[in-house]
Order: sequence, then C-alpha cells, then structure tokens
Amino acid sequence: MNVHEYQAKQIFAKYGVPTPKGIMVESVKDAVTAAEQLGGPVWVVKAQIHAGGRGLGGGVKLAKSLEEVEELANEILGMTLVTHQTTAEGKLVQKLYIEDGADIKDEFYLSVVLDRKLEMPLIMASTEGGMNIEDVAEKTPEKIITVPVDPSIGFQGFHGRELAFGLGITDKKKKKNIISFASKLYKLYMDNDAELIEINPLVRTGNGEFLALDGKMGFDNSALGRHPDIAAMRDLSEEDPDEVEASKYGLSYVALDGEIGCMVNGAGLAMGTMDTINHMGGTPANFLDVGGSANAETVAKGFEIILKNPNVKAIFVNIFGGIVRCDRIANGIIEATKITDVNVPVIVRLDGTNAPEAAEILKNANIANLIVGNDLGDGAAKAVAAAKGE
Repeated sequence: MNVHEYQAKQIFAKYGVPTPKGIMVESVKDAVTAAEQLGGPVWVVKAQIHAGGRGLGGGVKLAKSLEEVEELANEILGMTLVTHQTTAEGKLVQKLYIEDGADIKDEFYLSVVLDRKLEMPLIMASTEGGMNIEDVAEKTPEKIITVPVDPSIGFQGFHGRELAFGLGITDKKKKKNIISFASKLYKLYMDNDAELIEINPLVRTGNGEFLALDGKMGFDNSALGRHPDIAAMRDLSEEDPDEVEASKYGLSYVALDGEIGCMVNGAGLAMGTMDTINHMGGTPANFLDVGGSANAETVAKGFEIILKNPNVKAIFVNIFGGIVRCDRIANGIIEATKITDVNVPVIVRLDGTNAPEAAEILKNANIANLIVGNDLGDGAAKAVAAAKGE
C-alpha cells in the first residue's frame, strides 16, 4: 500500500524526521488559506498522486506570492498528471500539498528498501538528489552508495559513518545530522513494516540541517493488520478500481497491456504462465491469481474482471489442482461460464489431483468456446492462436 507525500510527512513527524511545514488542501480557496497560515514568503504547490516524477510532469511549482499560489493551485488541481511512473492515461490530481519553501544548499537522494538478495534492509543514497535514481544508476552508478543493515543488530554508528563518507560529508556537525536522520528513517522502516521509504530530494539547508523535501512510502499489505493507523491512510481513488474489486474476492489482479487474459492459482505459476505465453508469441493482458481455493464464484468474478479489458481476445485458465481437486475446478469453470457472459475463447489447462476426470468434464460440457489444453505449452499455444483468430 502506498501513501501520499503529505501522509508520509505525517509519519515522518512521529519519528522526528525533519520536513518543511505544509498543509494538504482539496480546493483552490483552501490552498490560499494554507499559504497564509504558513506565512511564506515562498511556497511550493505540490500535486498529490501515488507516483514519482511529479515535478517533471508539471505537478510541483514554486509560488512567490499568494496570487501565484492561487494561480498554480487552479492550474494543478484537477489536472491529469502524466509522469514516468504513471500510465499513459495519467492520474487525476484531487489533492494539493502547500509547503513552505526551503533554503536549499545541497540536494541528495536517500531511501530504505529491501534487498532481496541480501535478505536485509538497504540504505541507498546519492549526491544526485532531485534526479531519477534510475537515470543515475544507468549513467553514473558510482554515485550511488549502498549500506546494508542486518536487522539482528539494527542501525549502528558505523552504518551512519559509511553513509556520510560515501556522500562526502566530513564536517562534524553535518555528519552527525545525516547519521541521526538515517537512523530515524531506518527505525521508521522497521517499526511499520515498510517496503520502501524514498526521499528525493533530501536537502541540506544553509545552517547544515537536513530536510525531507519529498516523501514516498510503500507498506507491506500483509502487515497492515498491525498498523491500523497506516491502513486508514489508504486512498482507493489512487488505485486501479479493478484491482480493488478483485481484492474484495481474494483475487490478486494486475492489469497489463496484452490480449490474453490469464487466470492462474499461485503467483509462481502465474509468472511461469505469462512467460510461456510470451515465448509462444502472445502477450498477457493481466496477472490474476485466484489463490488456492478456486470455486465457481471466484472464477466467475475473475472472468468478469478480465473481460472488462476490451483488448482481451482469449482467456487462458491454467490451474494446478493441489488442495482443490481438478474436477471441482472444472465444474466451477463450467458454472462460471453460466454466471458470466464469456464472449471470447477460453483455453483451460488443469493438472494435479483428478486431472483426467476434469478433462472429461470439460470435453463433455459442450461449451462452444471452451478449449482444453493438454499441458502448459499446448495450452499457451492454443491461447495465442485463439487470440489471433486462428
């Protein structure tokens, strides 16, 4: 689950992570009032969407008067903001964050992420703040500093000194400040089951203090039960409505840009299925994991969500019957086609417990657009052919 910048900064405040003062608003009138409360004389008007690159997309602008605050708020609020982290359709800006300007002397990049290879949190930093970290990694990778932190010992002084040294910070006061800043960020990350904390830019002011000028956070959905305060920050308007609907039925759904709908049980099998479709010359239209308890209702809902995508020309159902027997899944698929109007070819490959019985059930169902795949490769090939109208 992701949160907005203003929400990230609310969490920062609880951990003593310094940020400029700011107020979230949802109207132009409130934007001007917020600017008056903050005092100025310089403000930053920021679009609040779940995506980075807002500044490059025109969603973050500097105002030097209350008139400019009003003008920029009117311009940004309600705009469709397209960045390198949104789809081509962009995201509608429904909230603004009005923030005090800062005395910026230097800009850095700082984040805490999970290094899956090392199996521990990784503090990542760079002197190239304000730039896309992907561009820095590609063009000047030597400017990225990484400091892994073993959670069994937590953040220690030597981690902070390694970070400061890598950023070229040698002044005693500034070194102390960056170490303190990183320590608070690591504690926030661990306490709240975060998956990502990113500050770009982290700025150093004229008096040597560090401020989080931006804040991006993502949290582990599976751990939100431990953090009701963070769960309450969820903004469903920022999420794909089909993904939200799917989650209500225990389905994991992610829309893609292909033409073959995929319905699979198990994330690993889903990835393998999509790879096989690509190998056969097709393109998957989605990732859809129905989980280990597929039944007529969940399969029907899966069909319904997949078919909302007008680009889908065929559906490949690839299910391994382990906990749930294949014959029950086959009957569920047949019932689902009665519940939902499935107007594209459906290719079904079932393997596992009672797979032969399931194949017979499907063959005897007399459903015109239902095709049985003998194995993964055969099923994927038939799905690709069906999508091409062959």
